[in-house]
Amino acid sequence: MNEKFIEQKLVLTVKSMGGIAPKFVSPGFDGMPDRLILLPGGRIAFVEVKAPGKKPRPLQLARHKLLRDLGFKVYVLDSVAGIKTIVSDMGGDAK
Repeated sequence: MNEKFIEQKLVLTVKSMGGIAPKFVSPGFDGMPDRLILLPGGRIAFVEVKAPGKKPRPLQLARHKLLRDLGFKVYVLDSVAGIKTIVSDMGGDAK
């Protein structure tokens, strides 16, 4: 299982819940998470997708802290099983 597969499953799960998971690109501000998760009811989170067992780089961890300090939820996802945990924490129920 690779990062791309996990990311595709995340996108499909969020879509099945009526939300969207656009790729997040931030030119000039490296280290931002890979995806925005936007669910009905104004629920928003950032997700950094990694291959199984891989960890975020130090710059990514710094960006995650910045976002969390601003009050946003930030997740690191390295397995398909982790998708259910994320959407549950966001107040959703994966279909």
